[in-house]
Amino acid sequence: MMRRPNPTRLRWRVAAAAAAVLLTGCAAPAIESNYAEVQRSSRERLGADLKWLTTDEARRQARSDVDAALARPLSQDDAVRIALAYSPALQSALAEGAASSAAATQSARLPNPVFSFERLVRGEGDGRELEIGRALTLPLLDLLLLPARARQADQRQQQLRLQAVGEVAQAAIDARAAWVRAVAAQQSLAYFEQVKTAADASAELARRMQAVGNFSKLQRARQQAFYAEAVAQLARARQAAQSTREALVRALGLDAEQATGLKLPERLPDLPAQPQEEHAFGQQALDGRLDVALAKAHLGVVAQEQGLTRVTSLVDGLHLGVQRNSASGAPPQKGFDLELPLPIFDAGDAHRAQAQASYLAALNKAAAVGVQAASQLREAYGSYRTAYDLARHYRDEIVPLRRTIQEENLLRYNGMLIGVFELLADAREQIGSVIQAIDAQRDFWLADAGLQAAALGKPTPFPGMDARPASAGAPASGH
Repeated sequence: MMRRPNPTRLRWRVAAAAAAVLLTGCAAPAIESNYAEVQRSSRERLGADLKWLTTDEARRQARSDVDAALARPLSQDDAVRIALAYSPALQSALAEGAASSAAATQSARLPNPVFSFERLVRGEGDGRELEIGRALTLPLLDLLLLPARARQADQRQQQLRLQAVGEVAQAAIDARAAWVRAVAAQQSLAYFEQVKTAADASAELARRMQAVGNFSKLQRARQQAFYAEAVAQLARARQAAQSTREALVRALGLDAEQATGLKLPERLPDLPAQPQEEHAFGQQALDGRLDVALAKAHLGVVAQEQGLTRVTSLVDGLHLGVQRNSASGAPPQKGFDLELPLPIFDAGDAHRAQAQASYLAALNKAAAVGVQAASQLREAYGSYRTAYDLARHYRDEIVPLRRTIQEENLLRYNGMLIGVFELLADAREQIGSVIQAIDAQRDFWLADAGLQAAALGKPTPFPGMDARPASAGAPASGH
């Protein structure tokens, strides 16, 4: 005859099984949820898809996609896409974020119950008695604080998501800025080569004219000095082009074979028709900054920790044990024991003071981040607008004026009103103006990337708006 199960015992078993499933949980869903949130934010904020390469097949496909993008001149958007879908540095950051997410999940779990077993033999021979003790101990305080620890773990997961979004944003900004510098350096190099060509011509002509007695030693020395300066400028330009190209290779995570096949456009993109308006970077942009959101999330975590500390600083352990002991010839003993540390030597006041101070530090840190964020946005927009106005000034005023001067001097040369050296000097000055215009255009696109970084909460240094551009244009003419 089958024995009917005890309904009460059955309900306890079902409840225990459900609790075990609920409390143990799984770290994988939290990792996947965090990655999906970071991927969505990347798509919305950066306009590019983030990929986490967790399998060999995914890595092979990513390499194939990168090779296809490198088969043509690399655009700025393609550089960002490669950085977010292939860069080993970013892939490492994503994996580290997943490990931290698993640790946050682990922090919300209960410690495992402890089962202890005792087997004692008393006496010898036929008078030997056997005692067996069994005990199951549960961390009761941890069970009572489980909801608070779960909320704390959720706050930590939010922190990790924001940190991951920041890593992705930084990778995109670095790739964008590296692309701008590499293209600008390559474009400037082409014009420095033209300066060198003009210097070659003037130095050779000066040598010949001195040889036939039509040029003084001083006049030839001036042309030779300009040639020597042009050679030095060209060497620096070549090094700058190589250095910025390698910086781009590192930002994208390309290997040696891919770096060799990297092709860049011949010139930077044109300036936009109109600059972005300042009101677009007001309170809404400030609230959307990652560092502001991260500071608020950190404040939430510290507040949760402070609430837990108020309890655990006084009573840091409470264990409930269920026991069953049996001995030879005696009925079994059943019961429970409760283990509670007594706050005699340590009342927990130091822990509570530390938690209060940490909360005040986080509160003021959040306020400081808000002040800095607003200031950085204003500074970033000021740099952006200055760079735009300066680049447009070179494009619309200085370069056209230099072109007009060159055209007029060419007419004067054809009319034998000026000599060939004056014409070459004017050509050098026009090339120098074009190089300065390239520098101004480069500074604008770097300031544009800096403004995007400031809106994201990842500020980057902005190019200085000096009176003289960084590359200084062509060397001074010798006429």
